[in-house]
Amino acid sequence: MTEEDRGIEFVRPRSPHNATIHLAEADQAWPQQFAQHAARISAVLGGHAAAVEHVGSTSVQGLAAKPIIDILLLVSDPSDEDAYVPQLEAAGYLLHGREPGWHQHRLLRGTEPPANVHVFAIGSSEVERMLLFRDRLRAHPDERELYERAKRELAARRWGYVQDYADAKSQVVEEIIARARVT
Repeated sequence: MTEEDRGIEFVRPRSPHNATIHLAEADQAWPQQFAQHAARISAVLGGHAAAVEHVGSTSVQGLAAKPIIDILLLVSDPSDEDAYVPQLEAAGYLLHGREPGWHQHRLLRGTEPPANVHVFAIGSSEVERMLLFRDRLRAHPDERELYERAKRELAARRWGYVQDYADAKSQVVEEIIARARVT
């Protein structure tokens, strides 16, 4: 599903990429970087954070990735931004986008190190998919290698926006999720 299909509302201007995608070799520091972000998020949100999970390629040991920590934050109602966005922004995570038509997703971005915080509701089917995909890559080196080959091939192309690159990986992601569902 493309950004246009999902009806994304950009809160801050979106920056064109117009280049290839930089994939860093797997970094042993990524889990610790996630832990730092998770602690900061949990500290400012308290009970409003139902779960904080490390997702995306940086969460899979041995997998090359864009050096940006992807964080899954579960809240009771992502559309109730007053319950969590002001606290996150005060902690350095700025709201960049809303996708009310796609699981009420919200995207915030942080720095030191760079991070994307993906906010979804508890029980969202997208959350289940993200965790299933992550766990499949962690447990199956052959799937991780397949995914990394696809990422490297796509990363070598020029992309107008980074999201275009992410969308182009959809087919291999869906194939891996489908296999994870049957085993």
